[in-house]
Amino acid sequence: MDKHEIRLSGSGGQGLILAGIILAEAAIIDGKNAVQTQSYGPEARGGASKAEVIISTEKIDFPKVRNCDIFLSLTQKSFDQYGKGIKEDGIIIVDHIVNSQSANNKIYSVPIIDTAVNVIGKPMVVNIVALGVLVALTQIVSKEALEEAVLDRVPKGTEELNKKALEMGYAMGENAKK
Repeated sequence: MDKHEIRLSGSGGQGLILAGIILAEAAIIDGKNAVQTQSYGPEARGGASKAEVIISTEKIDFPKVRNCDIFLSLTQKSFDQYGKGIKEDGIIIVDHIVNSQSANNKIYSVPIIDTAVNVIGKPMVVNIVALGVLVALTQIVSKEALEEAVLDRVPKGTEELNKKALEMGYAMGENAKK
């Protein structure tokens, strides 16, 4: 059985709930089963938030992540709050501003927020940059399915901006693998 449990975390307003929905949709496009759940603090914007996605080639019996295979964190607060329960050989992807340490995991530190804000010039695409990085590093879904899911979900008129963000994130993930 090919099953992966993924947790996306960051600050409310960074679009990680949408990122989880897009990732689950990409898995379905690839012919896999997927379930997505979410949670965020009562403060919503600015507070820690998380989206969890389970992707499997088999039936998914329980919708919550128990043994996280892939953990993405864009803020220190979300790393501290949601960074527990990661498998020993799990993958951790953090924005370069997050102080992360783990003796048992492969950690990739990538300038996700900086790329969205200062290179692309649009903070609203941080979630799409993050998805590009995650998929390049893990191959959890195909690049083609991810792009299709992104373009299905982003607001009309922002398709080219989001394609650019996805490509930049994917390229950063490819570089981080080296």
